[in-house]
Amino acid sequence: MRIKDTRKKNERQQMILDIIKNRQVSSQEELVNALAEHGIRVTQATLSRDIKKLHITKVSTADNRYVYIVPNSNDITDTLLSANRGPANPNHSVGFESLTFSGNIAVVKTRNGYASGLAYDIDMSHTPEILGTIAVGGHYFSGDERGRQPREST
Repeated sequence: MRIKDTRKKNERQQMILDIIKNRQVSSQEELVNALAEHGIRVTQATLSRDIKKLHITKVSTADNRYVYIVPNSNDITDTLLSANRGPANPNHSVGFESLTFSGNIAVVKTRNGYASGLAYDIDMSHTPEILGTIAVGGHYFSGDERGRQPREST
């Protein structure tokens, strides 16, 4: 019985990831309904536990809605851009506002709710010149490990 329950849980969680990667879901109710379309019945309490376990979070979109995303996934940018909800200039990152340097520290100003995601993307880029990032409110800070002036990004 336990093996069957684990398999159902794994299938449900995979379906949650698939739905969030392929749709703009803005509430747990929408997600419950989307799961039901695939024949998966789930309570709000179970869904909340799954969302926490999968590290799913919400971000603000350009049209001031909040949608669920899967961290460590660039699919959300593709989804927003293909739905005409991303930035007007696709060469600019969604949520990015400005970049200022002070010595070996870069201060990046973002729209509310984007600092963590952009900082995470930078950390996951494994750029050797960047020691790490700290996300605070609508800003994140990035420093060079050797104290050199950072190169300008293109």
